Amino acid sequence: MSITLTDQDTFTLRTAAWGAVSLMAAAGAAGSPHKVATEGSIALVSATGLVGHVLVKAPKGLNSKSTAGLADKVLPALTAAMSLLKKQAPAEADNFRRTVIVAIEASARPQKGVPSPTMAEMARKIAEALDAA
Repeated sequence: MSITLTDQDTFTLRTAAWGAVSLMAAAGAAGSPHKVATEGSIALVSATGLVGHVLVKAPKGLNSKSTAGLADKVLPALTAAMSLLKKQAPAEADNFRRTVIVAIEASARPQKGVPSPTMAEMARKIAEALDAA
């Protein structure tokens, strides 16, 4: 099945996935946000299928003055992305969800031992937003 995404659809998918990595970096700020973002970014650009083609670059405009402001953009985008893909290409919805989950797990990897409670809570919020669609 061929799927054609509008520019807005592409922006939503990119905002959701790259924003999830940004949220993990913000939650892991006590450690090394750069390492957190790097690990998550590698996971995103390693995606395959339509998702891989869309996530090859980050969107512009993810900057925010606070983690809460970023979450206000990203968490609804995660739900919207899943809803969009479930309607247009269910296999790609699964691919997108797995890709984001791998990215947040990879983001938590630079931490020694288990992720901090802050990172674990952010990962839970991201997963919850993915599953809300």
